[in-house]
Amino acid sequence: MKILHIDCSPRLESHSRKLSAALVSRLVAIDPDASIVRRDLGRDPIPHAGSDYASALSSPGALTAGQSHGALGLSEQLIREVEAADVLVIGTPMNNFTVPSVFKAWIDQVLRIGRTMGASPTGEKRGLLQDKPVYIGIASGGVFTGERARQPDFLMPYLTAAFGCIGLTSLQFFPLQATAFLDPDQLEANRDALLATMDRTKIAELPVPV
Repeated sequence: MKILHIDCSPRLESHSRKLSAALVSRLVAIDPDASIVRRDLGRDPIPHAGSDYASALSSPGALTAGQSHGALGLSEQLIREVEAADVLVIGTPMNNFTVPSVFKAWIDQVLRIGRTMGASPTGEKRGLLQDKPVYIGIASGGVFTGERARQPDFLMPYLTAAFGCIGLTSLQFFPLQATAFLDPDQLEANRDALLATMDRTKIAELPVPV
């Protein structure tokens, strides 16, 4: 099994990092020979899309020129990491109701027309990547889902749409909420409860010993 492990928090001891690390540990327990490719966007952020990249996507001719001039190099590297992985594990905080900017920068490089997504004559997006499990651990200081939700959630709907348009539809979210209010023991109990819901159905279909 090949795992692409992405973290988005700038804090080394963040709740989202602990959650994503626990998810990876569970996958490694299934396949001890699993290999892990690490993308730490929180500690080593990629640059936001610049003018060269934006210009390369402006027309088919510009896209061809951009490929020859290297404007799409980072995008291609990140896309190939996703393609090579059997499983994606992502840890992210909820920042102001949605994903942090470092994660958005990664998404903007991976969602690329003609490479990871196509479009119908009417403009409807269709994914060009093979589906695979995507486990997303979310840490939020407040409560954004469930009966006690007190703030909007633009994170899970956005990621569902963003990953879906490139072909990744097997997403499972693990929302660890109220981190600003709960004591460490309760947070640990909540994290364990979330991990217990991990759906391994797709993992069992991979060509690895289970």
